[in-house]
Order: sequence, then C-alpha cells, then structure tokens
Amino acid sequence: MITYDKKPNILVIGDLMIDHYLWGKCDRISPEAPVQVIDIKKETTVLGGAGNVINNLLSLGSDVGVISVVGDDDTAKELKSMLDKEGAKSFLIEQKGRKTSKKSRIMASHSQVVRYDHESKNSISFDSEKKIFEKFQELINRYDIILFSDYGKGVITKELSKKIIEYAKKYDKKVIVDPKGEDYSMYKGAYFLTPNKKEAQIASKVEIENDETLKLALEKLKEQAELYYSIITLSEQGIALLKDEEVIIRPTVAREVFDVTGAGDTVLAALGFALSLNNNIEDALEFANLAAGVVVGKIGSATVTLDEIEEYKSSLNKSSIELHIKSFEKIEKIVKRLKKQNKKIVFTNGCFDILHKGHVSYLDVAKSFGDVLILGLNSDDSVKRLKGENRPINTQDDRAYIVSALECVDYVVIFDEDTPYELISKVQPDVLVKGADYEGKEVVGSDIALETKLVEFVDGKSTTKTIEKIKKVIK
Repeated sequence: MITYDKKPNILVIGDLMIDHYLWGKCDRISPEAPVQVIDIKKETTVLGGAGNVINNLLSLGSDVGVISVVGDDDTAKELKSMLDKEGAKSFLIEQKGRKTSKKSRIMASHSQVVRYDHESKNSISFDSEKKIFEKFQELINRYDIILFSDYGKGVITKELSKKIIEYAKKYDKKVIVDPKGEDYSMYKGAYFLTPNKKEAQIASKVEIENDETLKLALEKLKEQAELYYSIITLSEQGIALLKDEEVIIRPTVAREVFDVTGAGDTVLAALGFALSLNNNIEDALEFANLAAGVVVGKIGSATVTLDEIEEYKSSLNKSSIELHIKSFEKIEKIVKRLKKQNKKIVFTNGCFDILHKGHVSYLDVAKSFGDVLILGLNSDDSVKRLKGENRPINTQDDRAYIVSALECVDYVVIFDEDTPYELISKVQPDVLVKGADYEGKEVVGSDIALETKLVEFVDGKSTTKTIEKIKKVIK
C-alpha cells in the first residue's frame, strides 16, 4: 500500500463539463409522434469530464487546482459554482462565443431515453492557449504533479500540450495524461499515458490479442510519445505496465463489477495521487487498481476514498460474511460515508445466542425502518454479566458470523460494555429499534437516535426456551 504523509497538491488541465440528468417516469406514448412522454420528477447536475478526475482527487484528500477554458455563458457560471462548492481552486479562461460543455440525459426508470449535448468541440483560440500557458507558468511551483484529462473537446491542443510538458520538465514535475485521439505524439515527453485497451489499439495500430501483442502495443506507444513508462488500462482486468522491457500486469480484483463508467478517471486520479507522494510506480499501480476495484462495484461515474480503499484491500482476504463484521473505528468511518449518501441508518442490539425464527423476524422488521441495519452484539463477557455464567452458548465470534450472514443485517459490531450507549454514540442512528418488552421503559440511546421503534417478538420463540428444550431432551 502507498504511504501518504502529507496532503498532495495536484493540478488538473483538461475538458470540463456538466453532466445534467432529468429523472422521471413514462406512463404513455405521445399522440404527436411515436415517442415516450417523460414526466420529470427530479433534476440533478454533477461535474463531468475532467471534473470526475477532480472529484476523485478531492475524495482521496488532495488539494486540487484546475485550468480549463469555458464559454461566456450561464453554464460556465454554474460550472465555476460547482467547482467552488467541491473545494477545487479553479482557474478558468473565458472564451467569447465558446459553448461550455453540458451533457443532458433524460432518464426514465433508471434507463437513459435520450441524451443531448450543448458544447463546442473545436480547438480553443490561440489567445486562450496563451492565457492557459501563462497561468500554468504562474502556478507550477504550487503543485506536485500535473494531470491532463483530455476528452477531445479542444482544450488540450497539440501546441499547448508540448509547451506545458516541456516547461514541467524544467521544474522536474511529472505530467500524466489520459489521452484522446489517434496521435499520441502530441503528448511527447509525458511521464506516461493511461489509454484503455481500445484507445491503445487505435493509437498503436496493434490488435491486442495476447501477451505478445500487448507488449508490442506498449512499446509502440512508448516510442511514439517518448514516455518514461508505457501503460495500458485493461478495465476490470487491471493495468499493464512496460518497465525495463518487461510487461507487468497488476490485475484489478473486484468483488462485483456493476459499472466501469468513470473507472479511467479514477485510475488517473489514483496514480497522480500516489506518485505525487513519491511512491514508486508499482505501489502506485497497486493503489490505482484497488481504487478501480472499488468504483467498478458502484453504479455510474463514482469516486473513492482512502478509507474505502483500505477497507477494500483488507476485504480481499476475507469471506463475504466476515466483511460485515466491523470494529468501533471502522463503523464510525462507514457511517460517515453512508450519511453523506443520505442513507437512513437503523440500529439495534442484543445477544442473539442460538439464532431462531424470532431473532430473524425481529431483525427483518428492524431493517424495514431504513436503508442500513447496524447490529450491536454483546460480547461474551457482556452476555455473562447479563445472563449468567453458563451463557452464552455460542461464542461472540460464532454469533457475529451467523447474524452477519442474514440478508437484512448490513453490519455487526461487538461491544463489551453492559449497554451499547458508547456504540450508539458513534453510530448516531436515525432509528433505534428494541423489543416490545421495552414498552414504558427507558431505551438506552433513545436520547441520541432521531426515532425509537419497538418491535413485537414472535410468540413462543426465545433462546431460553430453546435451551430448556435441549435440557429436557438430554435428560
């Protein structure tokens, strides 16, 4: 894993855009033409293009600057406001008559119906080029590394790319490029490029079918752009690196692949982040693969945090059930992330010794009150103090493993205290759930949770009765 003992400063140069979504549903076909009529319910906007690289860098904990060219329009003002809100330092050059990129998608039942783009795709003017380079010269000493996020919208021209890379070398600053187009000579002298397999095949004119052709493509790209390293990203298969005439492939180990959208942006951001902290290329590749492994398990263009990467790395050697068992420290970080995603968190607790239908029914009802159910599990010592020296029947590790396997339980945290008050303080749940036998009694943690709910037990089902039945059978 990489070392990060400081906060990196990273400069992104590239094509900024706004991804605009209109969310709705369709119940009828238009009488005017054979097309769907979408009843719009919600409208959202997010940073797109180089903006997704910026979002990933910010979520990793970088300070980020961005240089780009926008139009003199309302979309540019909206874009600037979004960058400011996210915390990026934006240095935007206005070019009169240019359209700031905005891609609008109409979505019905989570499926894209149509997309329409409002943008300029021609190269920026000579005057804008000049202003970008002047701004770059002014800022270069503030940043550790420079990332080109080229979406082919005309901001990174061949002449501008050449000037920036040459100037960066004078200050010993690495330039990493997510390239576009067929002519990679425009990025000549960059530290390395991050084309995907399809892009690399087009630029190298080599069909990548096996290890030999992969190496040939890497060699051609290195020669064409005079790169320090040659890299090709292989989506969920990982990243290939040409180093000292040897091809090294670092595979991405993803638990589940839901969507590879934006994975390239995450890889660029993660590599820039790791290398800005003076990590070697192999460690940077491992870090980028872990980051990619996280984001391909999410839907849509996604970002990744250091906590998610650390958690993901540790999870690779665990079973899927064990992944649900968390420490106090881990659950606190997870809860913070879940709350940022506007998830409604439910908390309950108990011993759950000798699991039975009553337990499962209770937990299933508890989960129905929100999005995520966190279960506080009494440790063995805690159970002994509550139930007596002969309890629990099953150890805390066994009990945690069993309840973690239930579909309705998202996370399990073992606590050693007599009450889960300290754990509830860390979770700060939206809903606190206890059994109906607490009717009229004080529920520990009810002063912390926003809401407390009591759930009826299944008649005749309890661990004590199960133990008594077993004793009778033994006698």
